[in-house]
Amino acid sequence: MRPLHNRDWGFETNCFVCEPANPSGLRVPFMHDEQGKRVVAPFNLSNDFSGAPQYVHGGLLLALMDEALAWAAIAIARKIAVTRSSVAEFARPVRVGRDHEVEAVLTAAADDRIDAEAVVRDAKERVCATASGVFIPLGPAQARDAIGTALTDRDASFLRE
Repeated sequence: MRPLHNRDWGFETNCFVCEPANPSGLRVPFMHDEQGKRVVAPFNLSNDFSGAPQYVHGGLLLALMDEALAWAAIAIARKIAVTRSSVAEFARPVRVGRDHEVEAVLTAAADDRIDAEAVVRDAKERVCATASGVFIPLGPAQARDAIGTALTDRDASFLRE
């Protein structure tokens, strides 16, 4: 599995979910399983991120699944994309201080739309939450605007692929 970093595409970020240097963030390390055509990330969140005292806040789970869906668009479809819509369901609580994993796969990809699904599982492989999302790929000008920096020739070619 290959670690995923925004800098690999030529830009820095202060992403709340995945940036390891963000001291206020979740700092969840996403990886691309190229063989399995999926994006995965282990996580274990402290009670700093709780809703109910022993459960991870549902909004943070939504953020984790959205980030996994976005990384699937980037790593698998090779597109920078933004969320158009998402739907989530919560099957079991995600407890603070326990190991979990979020995984995302693409279900469809076209020039104008990327569909993906995410799942959060506990250490016993039980499904805790699921999400599906529709993402809109950004064109080069939109991606440059979103990133807020000039892209290198390599980065620009990535956006044209």
